[in-house]
Amino acid sequence: MFALKTTPARTFLRRAGEIAKPVTRWSIGHAIPRVALRAAARRGDLQGRLSVEASGGADLTGLFDEIRSHGAIASTRVGHVTTRHSACKEILTSDAFKSVRFVPDNPLLNRLVAWSASGLIHPIEPPSLLASEPPDHTRYRKLVTRVFTARAVEQLRHRTQAIADELLDGLDPANPVDLVEQYCGLLPVTVISQILGVPPEERDKVLALGGAAAPSLDLGLPWRTFRTVEATLAEFDSWLTLHLEKLRTNPGDNLLSKLIAAREDGVGLTERELKATAGLVLAAGFETTVNLLGNGIALLTRNPDQLEKLRGNPELWSNATDEILRYDPPVLLTGRLCARDTEIGGKPIDRGAIVSTVLAGANRDPEIFEDPSSFDVTRANARDHVSFGAGRHYCLGASLARMEGEIGLRSIFERFPDLRLLGRAKRRQTRILRGFETLPAALA
Repeated sequence: MFALKTTPARTFLRRAGEIAKPVTRWSIGHAIPRVALRAAARRGDLQGRLSVEASGGADLTGLFDEIRSHGAIASTRVGHVTTRHSACKEILTSDAFKSVRFVPDNPLLNRLVAWSASGLIHPIEPPSLLASEPPDHTRYRKLVTRVFTARAVEQLRHRTQAIADELLDGLDPANPVDLVEQYCGLLPVTVISQILGVPPEERDKVLALGGAAAPSLDLGLPWRTFRTVEATLAEFDSWLTLHLEKLRTNPGDNLLSKLIAAREDGVGLTERELKATAGLVLAAGFETTVNLLGNGIALLTRNPDQLEKLRGNPELWSNATDEILRYDPPVLLTGRLCARDTEIGGKPIDRGAIVSTVLAGANRDPEIFEDPSSFDVTRANARDHVSFGAGRHYCLGASLARMEGEIGLRSIFERFPDLRLLGRAKRRQTRILRGFETLPAALA
């Protein structure tokens, strides 16, 4: 026992823990689910197939239809899943369901999870808005929501247009360009950075960190990807700490300065709550919009008849943005945990069950959308998509994303009417977030 108290022994134990803890986190959170989901997929399990086949932006239309054919809820050995529009809306708006949080039933696993926790802010762990529930969620959201109202977003329209014009001015029509790198990523990160008080010289870093952290929403990550994500989250945490300290010293007219000073019913945000909220708003404020812009450019170049409709009737750009969100949404699905015994569409759901609401599948439900696999910028009910979710977790930045999508897409096609893709586009390998990693194009 005396030997364990020596400095070398303590150093050895600390280093052993530094190695063992991430391995434990990965094993419980990714390796075991990865093996289980792949085995389930080989058996034809619908939930397993969805997890495995979603990587790389694959066309999942057939799988969506197959899941939908099982009724409101398809029950599998892995869990419940739905691609029915009505079921998704009901689950997302019901107080019988809450955000999924991994809490093992096994006491030993519970202790291992607690022991191995990294302590890092994570987008799908409390106090993140994505993983919080009332009353905390209500408090966080109320402090942030005033910045993302339709009126507040409309005031950003002229500045967003100016940013888009500046970015397009910097593109040389004579040379091929990767639109994700030089336009789709830069437009939303510049807008959200201004909202959050991020200086121009740090925006490239924020963009790189956001892209590297995108797989953090996925389950079953390979070890190397998991380590990259954890390192990125740690770097983002450090950067955010410094940024918040700068704003405390020199507050400005931006959301984060207001959050630092904010009080709701006499209670402000703790340091961890502030970092979780700020980090999520920053990352979510541009990552999904990068996908919206890239998916939209790809769809419109591949459907020139729809682009001609927009050129003949520019008033359709707003509706076209919603049709893009419906047809190829930036987010595939979201999970919900059943908080009490209930039923959806006549199907009983037991307390503790997890249900995957496949937003992209609900957007292809023929009960809601006529000819759902057709991309139609004139679709009358395009806005009925569920790409922004529903209920208390409805996307805070929906108005901002719509505005940026409309301006970003209209501006690039007006500036470069002969824009065409070069055939070497690469989809992101993430499952939850769906978009392009690269989008090479010729502008003229």
